[in-house]
Amino acid sequence: MVETVYERNREPEPKETSYDRQWRLQVQAIRRRVEGRVVIRGQGKEWEQSRQGFSKQLCSQDDWGTVGAPGWHIFVQKIRKHSGRHTHQGGLGLFVLDGKGYSVVDGVRYDWEEGDLILLPVKPGGCEHQHFNLHPEKPAVWMAWRFWPMRDPVEVYKTQQEEHPDWTGGKVTSPG
Repeated sequence: MVETVYERNREPEPKETSYDRQWRLQVQAIRRRVEGRVVIRGQGKEWEQSRQGFSKQLCSQDDWGTVGAPGWHIFVQKIRKHSGRHTHQGGLGLFVLDGKGYSVVDGVRYDWEEGDLILLPVKPGGCEHQHFNLHPEKPAVWMAWRFWPMRDPVEVYKTQQEEHPDWTGGKVTSPG
């Protein structure tokens, strides 16, 4: 007698749909946020000379895959004499950590000192601004917060009118 053998083939894996892919990416993003860094050590970050002045990037796009709260651009800036002057949409908060000075926003002077918060206005065409230190022997220091997802709608266009006086186009490891 002939025995019939039934062979069962494995069913093909279902293809990932666009919906499934989006769901998988969302779950991965949530996991990164839950497991992400909570403390960012400033000691490991370098000071850089830019067109605006000496700054230290504490949290930027480079860090978003490793931090618990991605999307934030946070940096510190030291102002010896004055920053560069430029125009972009506001929506940026600057908290003065040390020193005393003033900012010129659209031609109007605003004085500030340690503990003050500077809020650059969101308005059509942006705002031209520059920051000045009143005590050149001691730099003024402020920290800026910008929520990057809001950057495109409110701050995407920037025009540089004047560069920081020490800008030479290179990177400086210490503000001295």
